[in-house]
This record gives sequence, C-alpha cells and structure tokens, in this order.
Amino acid sequence: GRVAQAVAAFTDITERERARAEIERLNAEQSRRVAELEAVNRELDTFCYSVSHDLRAPLRAIDGFSRIVLEDHAATVGAEGERLLGVIRTSARRMGELIDDLLTFSRFSRKRLDAGPVDMRTLVNAVVEELRNGVMMGTAEVNVGPLPRAHGDAALLRQVWTNLIGNALKFSRTRPRALVEIGSIDGADETVFFVRDNGVGFDMQYSGKLFGVFQRLHSQEEFEGTGVGLAIVHRIVHRHGGRVWVEAEPDHGATFSFTIPAAGG
Repeated sequence: GRVAQAVAAFTDITERERARAEIERLNAEQSRRVAELEAVNRELDTFCYSVSHDLRAPLRAIDGFSRIVLEDHAATVGAEGERLLGVIRTSARRMGELIDDLLTFSRFSRKRLDAGPVDMRTLVNAVVEELRNGVMMGTAEVNVGPLPRAHGDAALLRQVWTNLIGNALKFSRTRPRALVEIGSIDGADETVFFVRDNGVGFDMQYSGKLFGVFQRLHSQEEFEGTGVGLAIVHRIVHRHGGRVWVEAEPDHGATFSFTIPAAGG
C-alpha cells in the first residue's frame, strides 16, 4: 500500500495565457473602435442633414432675389448686370445639386443591405428604359448582353447600373454614333459586370480620382454633373464585398467593371 514511484507532468501555459490575454485585449480594442466609428457615422449623418437644412434657405434666397432683380429691374441693371445675376443663379442651383448629391451619398452609405437574388438582366433593362423615357438616351445604341443573376441588394445595385449607364451615355453623346455595351464575364467565385462606351474617354493616370466624392475629369461646361455618381458606385459595390475599376483611353471610350461575389462567397 505504499507508493513506490510517482510520475508528474507539467505544462507551461504561460504563452497560452499571454496569447489569450492579447486576444481579449484586441477584441476589446476592436469593440471600442467599432463604437467610435458608429458614433462618427451618426455625427456625419447629423452634419449632412444640418448642412442641407442650413444651406438650402440662403440658397433659395440668393436664387429667388436674383430672379426678382432680373424680372423687375432688368432695365436698371443692364446687359452685364443680367449676365452676372445669371451666373449667381446658376451657381446657387449648382450648390443645391451638390448638397443633394452629398445627401444621396450619405444615404447609400448607411442603408442596410437587403440582400437576395437579383435578376440583373431585368434590372438593367428597366434602367435602360427609364433613361430612354428621360430623354437621356438620345440616338445612342445600347446593347445588353447576357447578364447572370446575382446576390445582393436590388435597390442599391439598380443605382450602380443607373450611374454607370448614365455616365456612358453622357460621355458618348458627342459621338456621331454613340454606342454603349453592357455585359458580363463569369468567374469561379465572382461575376464581372461591365459597361463600355465609345465616348471621350480619359487618361488613365487620373483614374485614381474618379471614385472620390466631387472628383471630375471634365469641366462643367463640357459635361454636367457633380462628381458623386462614381463615388456612390464604389461605395455600394464595396459594401457588397466586390471591386470596381475602369479602363480608358482619351478619345477611345471607357469600360467600367465591377464584381459581385457569389452568394455565400
């Protein structure tokens, strides 16, 4: 009944405990940063709406009183005065468009994704028809190729197609025969969708600017717009876990492509 021999085994768990403590610290740090980002986003939303509300009233006043002066005192202000007041009204309206687009960008940035099956062919046809009814199509030829179904938020993806097709139509409208091609390339884990035009194109050294807010490569006199549409496209595609890029050449059009990961990918 006496112990003749004993064997003891020891495991040093110092590193394991140190690693566990580090993981807990990183998780706590991540939770803190997420909370800070949520707070910043709420502040940005409040800021955007405050800016919208506070700026709209003076902009309406600038535009309205300029119109009154033009209508009631045209003889007094003269031709040059009319021209300058016209510039003031145009600038006020453009500022209003910038505010609207900033709010749109903010709205799409925070909208909850309502993901599900999306019939991209039906979606694109609806967008093309809408643009045609809005007289934006002009005499452009729009060819829609095979488009597989995707998985995502149909409302947000519709905005992506609207912005990309609308851009293609806008920048190719100066061509004798404007042509826009819409199609896709299937991959194992993702599908590449594209919109190609034969428009004015641009130098690829400036492509990095395109997806930023209020970034433009052409003057307002050449092509209207505020430079927010592609920023919205980038934000929506990124929220779907996809990528967006462009290939272009001056005077030889541009091709905008984006990916949507496969469902569950």
